[in-house]
Amino acid sequence: MPRITEIMLYPIKSCAGVSVESARLEPRGFLWDRRYMLVDRRGRFLTQREHPKMARILVRKINNGWAIDTEGQETLELPDVLGNGPERTVRIWNDCLELAAVGKGCNKWFTEALGLPCQLMQMNEQHLRPIKAGRGRAGDLVSLADGAPVLLTSEASLAALNDRLENPLQMGRFRSNLVMNADDAFAEDSWRQIRVGEVEFDVEWSCTRCIVTTIDPETGSKDPDGEPIRSLKEFRSGPEGVMFGQNLIPRHLGTVSVGDTIEVLEDIDA
Repeated sequence: MPRITEIMLYPIKSCAGVSVESARLEPRGFLWDRRYMLVDRRGRFLTQREHPKMARILVRKINNGWAIDTEGQETLELPDVLGNGPERTVRIWNDCLELAAVGKGCNKWFTEALGLPCQLMQMNEQHLRPIKAGRGRAGDLVSLADGAPVLLTSEASLAALNDRLENPLQMGRFRSNLVMNADDAFAEDSWRQIRVGEVEFDVEWSCTRCIVTTIDPETGSKDPDGEPIRSLKEFRSGPEGVMFGQNLIPRHLGTVSVGDTIEVLEDIDA
């Protein structure tokens, strides 16, 4: 039976992630996953697609908050609970929503780190972002993630991809929340509903991948050969693009821990 081998949270959208042993699941995803977001002067979200330096903004969990580091700057500390600052309308893809401003001191730190004026915003409990129309059920929510509350990837699927690459990749390229071991590569493609420890998910749709996967999270540099996108096109192409991983929507909440087993409750062909 597959098991969870890693849990990753990405507190600041498009910045580095942090590995944890367990995480509490909420309707919009894991607590503290993609709850902060950097925006430009126009209020548009910043992403590694245009700003690869974001990969080198590192995050560590500390007591009651987060420590943020990048080369050449002092550590920035963010508390878990910031309160409700002044709100601003921001844009993430085609969504416009209200988020809370974190503070001017944070803005100066991130502006220096990225070399462009930016502002740190936070999604609080009152900031509701519906999932994309046509996905999931009415009332489903998502954090500041691109598409779904949770992303699942498989070590076996990565091994099948790496067999095609001259330089094997680490799972960090795919910015998943849950990593599992499994006997068969891409077995997750056939799942419709799963139970992970005490929680349950609908397996909703395959995750289409973009150029962020070509950025080495250790260096912030892009792969000169466009990998893994180039190889994924050869055997993992669909109508919407190349695919790796499955997007999940929570249906029964609780805590997920490394080592939890994955039980397939329903297959697509059932």
